[in-house]
Amino acid sequence: MASSKKLAPSELDDYLQARLPALIAPGGRATLALSGGVDSIVLLNLLLRAQRTLNFSLSAIHVNHHLSPHAKDWAAFCLALCAEHGVPLTVKNVQVPRRSSLGLEAAARSLRYQAFAEMDTDVLLLAHHLDDQAETLLLNLLRGAGVRGAAGMPESRRSALLLARPLIDVPRASLMVYAKKHRLAWVEDESNANTAFARNFLRHEVLPAIERRFPAYRQTLARAAQHFAEADTLLDELATNDLASAVHAEKLRLAALASLSHARAKNLFRAYLETQGVPLLDADRLQEWLRQLLTARADSRVALGVAGLTLRRYRGEAWVEFDTPAPAPAPDWQMAWRGEREIKLAALGGKLLFTSAQGAGISVAKLTQSAVMLRLRQGGEKLKPSCNRPRKTLKHLLQEAAMPPWQRERLPLIYSGEHLVAVPGIGIDCAFHAAPGEPGLKISWACN
Repeated sequence: MASSKKLAPSELDDYLQARLPALIAPGGRATLALSGGVDSIVLLNLLLRAQRTLNFSLSAIHVNHHLSPHAKDWAAFCLALCAEHGVPLTVKNVQVPRRSSLGLEAAARSLRYQAFAEMDTDVLLLAHHLDDQAETLLLNLLRGAGVRGAAGMPESRRSALLLARPLIDVPRASLMVYAKKHRLAWVEDESNANTAFARNFLRHEVLPAIERRFPAYRQTLARAAQHFAEADTLLDELATNDLASAVHAEKLRLAALASLSHARAKNLFRAYLETQGVPLLDADRLQEWLRQLLTARADSRVALGVAGLTLRRYRGEAWVEFDTPAPAPAPDWQMAWRGEREIKLAALGGKLLFTSAQGAGISVAKLTQSAVMLRLRQGGEKLKPSCNRPRKTLKHLLQEAAMPPWQRERLPLIYSGEHLVAVPGIGIDCAFHAAPGEPGLKISWACN
């Protein structure tokens, strides 16, 4: 962490060059997120100077959000500056929805990071500094963030690519001194003065008052963020251990969840949802989902949805499914099979796969003696998957397989004429088993 003393321009050069080798391997590729503002302009200048002693290639990306009438001029400024220094620049144009539920700032940030993730580079460098870190921590706390939000912005993190903030411990004032010392030119975003935005309100109205009483608040808040980051790491490690014992075949065992303290169960549940691709839930919704999972009757069905995903609960387990966009088909739905190896059934929310086999699966000869049709359950169907055991109702077989009721409603059954031949995930009727050496077909049903 940087000291509370402002770094002199010469010290800033040394500061950055000491950190770059940990981020960029010799001969590596670095890309700078270049807005044209003073922070990214200073980082560009520092990187150009560092190239003289460190072996790496440098490019830049400018994201044009089209939110300002001057946005086109900013892109032109960045293009001209990069051309002057021989730095390849990619300009990405994005359209930020004005009425996004995320809010204008968050929506713009989301699109910006999506653009960053598309870059072919070893590390993407961001010009966030110590003042940005303090503002971010306070904003997150005021929004009721948990430990992860209170950890602020990490110096580096890897998602689609490595993102790094080599100036995260440097005060904004040091960057301004450097920019003026080297007579750098930059653009000013007029929206930075608009205190209607929460971050600008903190920057212009709140933090100056805090600084008068607590001059070292930047370093103090950064230190607090580091403590929160360490706590978040410990919670992640605990969740990883709990996931190993509580999750099987991507399903969360509710008995294991219920055996934990409430705080630990919530930590496990949050981590499980994250592994399943569920967007981060707010605290109230996370709490309500956990409550419903743990307090519902053993025989009840719980379905909780968000962003095209549904959390299901059945027979003591919970798991996440992608929502099927189409409504349930009519009970008399059917279609002919004409030898396709793969049939996408949008109405059923999945695809049926037929794989060739020798001496296994459905006998091709017996299957094709009559027209082959795909149908849904009507009730009363029977199947004899094992030749050594009695024929059973399909309802009983589905219950034995613990297949949830909502999946049974969209399960395609394979018929030859009026004979039920096979049910994916359940079995093939004994009368249609392929004999040894006989051409056969294995079937499988993959839900979307």
